[in-house]
Amino acid sequence: MLGALAEAIRLLFTGDREVYFIAWTSLHLSLVSVAVASALSLPLGFLIALKSFRGKKQLIAFLNALMALPTVVVGLLVYSFISRAGPLGFLGILFTPSAIHLGQVILCLPLITSLVYSALSRLDRRLPETLVTLGARRTEVFRMTILEGRIAILSAVLSGFGRVVGEVGVAMMLGGNIRWYTRTLTTAIALETSKGEFELGLALGIILMAIAFAVNFTLHGVIRHER
Repeated sequence: MLGALAEAIRLLFTGDREVYFIAWTSLHLSLVSVAVASALSLPLGFLIALKSFRGKKQLIAFLNALMALPTVVVGLLVYSFISRAGPLGFLGILFTPSAIHLGQVILCLPLITSLVYSALSRLDRRLPETLVTLGARRTEVFRMTILEGRIAILSAVLSGFGRVVGEVGVAMMLGGNIRWYTRTLTTAIALETSKGEFELGLALGIILMAIAFAVNFTLHGVIRHER
């Protein structure tokens, strides 16, 4: 164990090209997916929180249920649509980064939307009405409401990032774990460990842990600064 740890540390500090390429691939895929999901989730969470409509409770319950959706189920559903025999097979995106993006967006969209809704629903409901009374436009009401709940919203976005950066089902099924192309930290750890390459898997695991700690420290730092 100590020998494997020493070799893992050596791989990290010698700048092993494959290790850092895998780490960059995971970060890039996760950041793009979360950015797209956030762009969709913020307006959706805003509308759900501040608008009354029929079926609102059922929609919220559905989103909460989707928060626990297994990653392999998402991978299976998306695979069935984008495989050659599927209705979207003509796109030819299976086993590409685009396929992983699609699966990860679907994976974290309900989580971010539900958390954004929870954050905005706790705000004073008189805020949007006051802004409208003062002559604010819809875009300004949206922007000011988002700013008011920015800490909880940031927490929601970081939770979405944590959800996708550590998942393995979508990346494995839709990306194919192709070396120098779609191999991520989690899929590489699973592969290298099964091959007996425990040192490389441990090095990748250290990077994944470092990313998780960095996300949490960032969130706590922002919250402390705001207070």
